[in-house]
Amino acid sequence: MSDKTPVGEVRPSQLLWTYGPGALIDLPNLSVVTLGIDRWEKERCTPIEEARLLSAVRRVLGAQVDSLRMPPFRVSENMGKRTAEDYTGVPVRPFPRWLRCVKCGLLSEYDIGLFKLKESYHRPESTRFVHKDCKGSRGDQPARDADAVPARFLVACRNGHLDDFPWHYFVHRGTSDCKGTLRFFESGASLQTENLWIKCDGCGAARNMAHAFGRLGQENLPACRGRHAHLDTYDEKCEEDARAVLLGATNSWFPVTLSALAIPLADDPVTQLLTDDWESFEDLESVDEVKPTVRLLQKKGLLPGIERYTADEIWNAIEKKRSGGVAETVTEADIKEPEWRVLTDPNPPTDYPHFMSTPVEPPEKYKSHVSVVLLLKRLREVNALLGFTRVEAPEEAESSDESAPMASLGKGRPEWVPANQVHGEGIFIRFEESMMEAWETRPGVQVVDRRLFNGHRGWRNSRKLDPNDGYPGVRYAMLHTLSHLLIRELALDCGYNAASIRERIYADVEGENPQAGILIYTAAADSDGTLGGLVELGKPERLGELLEQALDRARVCSSDPLCSEHDPKKDRSLHSAACHACSFVSETSCEKGNRYLDRSLLVPTLDRADAAFFDPSVSSAS
Repeated sequence: MSDKTPVGEVRPSQLLWTYGPGALIDLPNLSVVTLGIDRWEKERCTPIEEARLLSAVRRVLGAQVDSLRMPPFRVSENMGKRTAEDYTGVPVRPFPRWLRCVKCGLLSEYDIGLFKLKESYHRPESTRFVHKDCKGSRGDQPARDADAVPARFLVACRNGHLDDFPWHYFVHRGTSDCKGTLRFFESGASLQTENLWIKCDGCGAARNMAHAFGRLGQENLPACRGRHAHLDTYDEKCEEDARAVLLGATNSWFPVTLSALAIPLADDPVTQLLTDDWESFEDLESVDEVKPTVRLLQKKGLLPGIERYTADEIWNAIEKKRSGGVAETVTEADIKEPEWRVLTDPNPPTDYPHFMSTPVEPPEKYKSHVSVVLLLKRLREVNALLGFTRVEAPEEAESSDESAPMASLGKGRPEWVPANQVHGEGIFIRFEESMMEAWETRPGVQVVDRRLFNGHRGWRNSRKLDPNDGYPGVRYAMLHTLSHLLIRELALDCGYNAASIRERIYADVEGENPQAGILIYTAAADSDGTLGGLVELGKPERLGELLEQALDRARVCSSDPLCSEHDPKKDRSLHSAACHACSFVSETSCEKGNRYLDRSLLVPTLDRADAAFFDPSVSSAS
C-alpha cells in the first residue's frame, strides 16, 4: 500500500469515541487500525482552548501536554484534480495483516505478495485487496482475481496489546517448521466457531476455531507478545493472557476520556475571552498588534465577542493577565466543582459567548423539592481523549492501579491530545438541600443504600477491585435515576433524538458546599445543538408537566414485578429497580453506563414505598 491511499471516511467525533488511535475501523472491504497521534499531521489539527480541561489532562498525562486539538478534516469536497486537501485525514494501516480469499479460502499476510491492493480514488470505500489469479477451492477453475477479506480473528490482552491471531501456532498446536499455506473453511451452514476450521496444505493439520475461546483458548494460545499495532512497537514483556477477539468486537477498544463545560472563570468578560484563546494573544508586544489579531480571529470565525472591545481594553487585560492579576482557577482537583459554583451562583453569567443562562421559577408543584432552575440557552462541552483500554472497560476507581491499564495514544509522552467540542443548550435543576438531607436519613432510603452498595461490592469483587472504593452514594443514585427519567420524557417532546441528550450529575457531599443537582443538555456535533427545543421545556409549567409524567411512568414498569424486586446483590449488578423498559437510556447519554439506578428512590414501587424522594405524603407533611 502506498503511503497515502484514501480508504474511507469517518466523522471527526468518531475519532474520539469509536475509532481513535489503536482502534480498528471495519470498512466495507478493509479493516484498518488508526495509527498513533505521533503520526498525525499536527499542523492540520485545529487547537481548542479550554483551560480547565487542559489542566485536568495534564494531571493525568503530564505537564508536557501543551494543547487540545481537533482531528483533521477536509473543508471541501473537490473531486477533480488531486490536491493536498484530498489527503487530509488520519493515517491508518491494514490490520489484521492476515487476509482470506473468499473463493479458495487461502489465509496469508497481505504483504508477502499473494494479495494485491486495488485502489479506488473516486470511491475510497471500494479500495480492496484481491487474491491474484485464484483458481478456486479445488484449483481447477480459470485463473482470475478474487476478493480477499480481513481474517475475522485477532488476539488482545488487558494491557492494551493487539496482535494478529497466531494462525500457524494454533493449527500446528505449537511451534512448527512446517511452511505450508493455510486454508480457512466452513463445515456447516451456520457461522458458529465450532463450524469454522483452519487447515494446513503442507502437513494436513487442522483445527476448530472453538478451541481458541474460553478455557481452551487459555491453553491453546501462546503468550502475549506485547504488540502495540498502532505504534509499531513491542513491550519487553507482558504477563497478561492473550485472548481471542472477533474483528469488530466492542471490547477491543474502550476510550478513556475527560470532558468539561466551557464556563466563565473570570469576572471580567474581556479577561475571560483572553483565557479562552490565550494562544492568539500571548506573544503580542504592543497595543498596535491587537487590532490585526482581532481581525484575523473574525475572518476565521474564532472567539466571537472579542470584536466588541477596544484595542486598549484588550491590551490592558493582556497586561493584567501577564502580571498575574487574574486568579487562576484551573488547578481544581475536581473538574465538576467549578461548574457547580457557576451554576449555583446567585447572579449567574448571562453574556459569556459559550455560556448564556436565564434563571426561572421552579415548577409550582415541586417548589418544596426544587430550589433553582436555570435555562442554559447556550453552552459548549469540550471532550478530550487521554488513552484507551482493551478487553475491559476503564473503571471509575480512585486508584489507577485497580482500573484496566491505559494504553498510550502515541510513542513517548504526548505533547497534545485529540479533542472535540459540541455546542448546545440545557436545563440545570438544583434540589433543596434540607429536603435532600432529611430524605437521606429515612430508614427506607438507608435500606436501598445498603442494597445498592452490596451489589457494588459484588460487582467489584468479581473484577478483583477494591470493593469499598468508587461507590457514589444513594444521593447520586436518586439524582441519576431522575435524570434518566427526564431524558426519556424530554426525548418525546423536545424534538431531539434521545442519543443527542446527555447528563451531568452533581452529587458530591464531601466538600463544604454539598451538591444536589442535575444538568440535562444536548451534546451533538450537528444542528441538534441549536434548535432551542430543550430550553423551552425548562419553563415552569412545561417542566412541571414533564416531571409529573416521568414520575408517573416510573411507578409501574412493564417488567414488574421482576424489575421492582431486583436485588443487585444476587447477580452482582450495579442497579436495583431499573431496566430498559423504565430507566435505562442510550450509552451516549449516560455518564455512568446505566449504573447506580433505582426508581424506588423517587416514587413508590410495587416492592418498596418508604424510600421515595417524591412521596406525596412526606411532601405534604413538610
